[in-house]
Amino acid sequence: MLLGIDVGGTHTDGVAVDTTAGAEVVASCKVPTRHDDLLFSVTGALEDLLGKVDRAKVRQLNLSTTLSTNAIVQGKTEDVGVIVSSGPGIDPHSFMICRDYHVIDGSIDHRGNEVRALSSRQLAEAVDACRGHGVRVFAAVSKFSTRNPRHENMIRRTVCQGREGGGCEHADFVTLGHRLGAALNFPRRVATAYYNCAVWRIYNEFATAVEKSLAAMGLGHVRVNMLKADGGTMPLPQSRSLPVQSIFSGPAASVMGIIALTDIFHDSIILDIGGTTTDIAVFADGAPLIEREGIHIGSHPTSVSALKVLSIGVGGDSAVTVSGGEVRVGPNRLGPPVCLGGERMALTDALNVTGGCAVGDVAASRRAVEELAGNSGLDAGDLARTAVDAAAKTIFQATRELVEEINSKPVYTIHELVEDKRVVPKKIYLMGGPAEAMKMPIFQRFQLSTEVPAHFGVANAIGAALTRTTWELELFADTQRHVLFIPSLSYRENVPSGYDLKDAKNDAVNQLIMHLDSMGVPLAAEDAQITHASSFNMVEGMDQVGRNIRVKCQVRPGVVATLGGR
Repeated sequence: MLLGIDVGGTHTDGVAVDTTAGAEVVASCKVPTRHDDLLFSVTGALEDLLGKVDRAKVRQLNLSTTLSTNAIVQGKTEDVGVIVSSGPGIDPHSFMICRDYHVIDGSIDHRGNEVRALSSRQLAEAVDACRGHGVRVFAAVSKFSTRNPRHENMIRRTVCQGREGGGCEHADFVTLGHRLGAALNFPRRVATAYYNCAVWRIYNEFATAVEKSLAAMGLGHVRVNMLKADGGTMPLPQSRSLPVQSIFSGPAASVMGIIALTDIFHDSIILDIGGTTTDIAVFADGAPLIEREGIHIGSHPTSVSALKVLSIGVGGDSAVTVSGGEVRVGPNRLGPPVCLGGERMALTDALNVTGGCAVGDVAASRRAVEELAGNSGLDAGDLARTAVDAAAKTIFQATRELVEEINSKPVYTIHELVEDKRVVPKKIYLMGGPAEAMKMPIFQRFQLSTEVPAHFGVANAIGAALTRTTWELELFADTQRHVLFIPSLSYRENVPSGYDLKDAKNDAVNQLIMHLDSMGVPLAAEDAQITHASSFNMVEGMDQVGRNIRVKCQVRPGVVATLGGR
């Protein structure tokens, strides 16, 4: 049995899925999300589910949490010492991301050759300056570290000043840029390494608390995975060193949930309408789109791989306001709707009055709508209908802008680049608590077939429960230098002059299989997919002196099973 828990902005949803024969939801729950104590919400959902199923049958928990995202948005991250080296061709000072940001002389070229040694004096001064500010977490990023991590490793050694046993006396954690992926985009790796450090402590404290809670519930044997922004999961132990991957995992759970619940073949829009936000995703030819380069965190582009999802401030708890005769819904959430004990009219109250739903105290919703209507000189029924239409209009406009943005660039799905593709949505899929109530208003705005699948209220948690572990690696080989390097694994070995692209593909697949096996994740060779393979001859004078080989191999996002016997 698989458990899935999705910590949302308003509610924490949980499901238990029996995968004995296909996939069947055997229990579900919703508990309020306490942003000041997310563990409380997670344990509350767990206790509710375990009261409905045989806990002895539970073998895995997949968890999607807003913890890292909230920490960044609320400014609850800790100070980071960012130490970089780049060399000629780029000004690293342009990417200064925090106070303790230091540029060190030294460079490595695109082949991985050290052109200029790292300045040990500047490095020591930088580390001392960080320590003087009480910094305990560090990011080390060198421009071409994905070809040779020598300078990043030297920064780490200087920061740690090696304690016997391999520990760090002067630092609690160090992020190495080359471990975050093989892409050469230096600015993105700087930002990614910074955020990975900034949320490291708060994430690890949460991970430890989750493990202790599971042990106290008699579930210490259960495998725990964390959702990633790319629509996959990673085992909890590995996530401890890569917490940045958990940012924006909630929207990814939406996408994976709809994949588990329905069959999508055409260009489609997925709308996950929650309590606080609506997540908008687009499918092209039945496959979700990805952010090919990586997501932005604030104003900073990162190398965090993610599904392409837009979140807007419209949800069931979004406050309804009237200004200058204009009715608006969101983007603010000012507590729960009046029908559930809140003090300000929200979208759910409007839906109660229009008959779209009957949530909580419907009479309280009517009183709240009448009060706001009276204060604004409007009819109560008109106010409720206008508020619902305003929410649908905001969602429609945001979706249209998203589709226009997508069509202005090459279209990348989780499977491939779709050549000369123009996305023309033919269907809308709705999920989230208010989905059924918003079905007709959304249909009226979009004028497209609109479907609300079964289990729509906990679709995110279903997506979390059924999402499979994903991983990727890139292998580089330089046969002139007789070197093979896999940056994300810090794996390096010598190769002969005759090493070719076929050898590289085999090694990439085998290394991916072995790495996942070391995490306790079995992977068949046919599920390790080569997504890029290239080999270029290197020539000096008139002679070929070697090959420059690059292979990218990954397990793509997907679900382990689908509901409904599909």
